[in-house]
Amino acid sequence: MGLFSKKKVLDTNKLPRHLAFIMDGNGRWATAKGMPRTYGHREGANAMIRVVEACLDFGIKEVSFFTFSTENWKRPKNEIDYIFELASEFSKKLTEKEYSNDIKIMTIGDLSALPEETQKIIADAKQQTINGQKMIVNLAINYGGRDEIVMAVNNIIKDGINNVTKEIISQYLYTKDLSDPDLVVRSSGEQRVSNFMLYQMAYSEFYFIKKHWPDFNKDTVLDCILEYQKRNRRFGEVK
Repeated sequence: MGLFSKKKVLDTNKLPRHLAFIMDGNGRWATAKGMPRTYGHREGANAMIRVVEACLDFGIKEVSFFTFSTENWKRPKNEIDYIFELASEFSKKLTEKEYSNDIKIMTIGDLSALPEETQKIIADAKQQTINGQKMIVNLAINYGGRDEIVMAVNNIIKDGINNVTKEIISQYLYTKDLSDPDLVVRSSGEQRVSNFMLYQMAYSEFYFIKKHWPDFNKDTVLDCILEYQKRNRRFGEVK
């Protein structure tokens, strides 16, 4: 089924508000082509641009990318440095696009551990897009779900709050200005969440795709949305 015929069955009244991606397979994709892992990461960054544009076109309000996890520090230093360079390039590119006034760049995670230049570029991109209304582009950088929960608990204790509710915890998370993900997509055939948005994914739908991340495009995003629209979300109720 081609893209045009798929578009005919897309229910614009049943779109996921928040679409989150666990991007996996950059290195394997590059290795299969006889290329270095850095090549896979660069093409993965290009795929992020395609996905942002597709989500904007389809009317998605929030899109999150798991860019760099707290566990990724275990990788070789040259690969880590390259990933941060790409994060900087990606953020800067978004501010130069014709739709830059329509998007708002946000981040979750502890950016203080990143190189100063990377921090500055990302901060500038966030400031330049602060008034974007159509879609939030959220980058999870140096992010870990367990660390986020620990941070929230410690800050709640610090503020002297004794009667803790689910709503209070949500307000102390990095994602306090985001809705919970409706659909979490993981590429490359792996079926795990890898410490991503553990608190927020309580009722998320999951979609695991064999395609490696650098091969993601508008048609892939459409497949994800159509899969989501097949799901019957009951949130514990009987309908």
